[in-house]
Amino acid sequence: MFEIAKVGDKRLDMVMSGKLDKATMEQALDQYVALSADIEHGQLLFDIVEFHLPSFDAFWLKFSRMSELLAVVKHFERAAVLSDESWLKTISELEGKLFPGLEIKGFNRADKAAAISWLEG
Repeated sequence: MFEIAKVGDKRLDMVMSGKLDKATMEQALDQYVALSADIEHGQLLFDIVEFHLPSFDAFWLKFSRMSELLAVVKHFERAAVLSDESWLKTISELEGKLFPGLEIKGFNRADKAAAISWLEG
């Protein structure tokens, strides 16, 4: 499952749970690109409820659209990752170092209010 919603003018909230197949990944990427179009200096809130590796087809689809996704990520300055898995938070923060201008910070799922405060701060 992948849900995405625009919150205000600057934030996208995404909820991920379970395994993503190609169709779900395609829908998610299309929504992400469309909802990000008019955002500047934006914020992303990822809530990873239950992590599973995406299917090979879903991974390949994401990889094939990487140039488009790299252009979209420039709309955002901060991303908060909510997860109860320490390794996911650590990997997310390391990933943030690959994208100049995007700061990523991991939070426990119970700390959603703190994550939102950090995003807005």
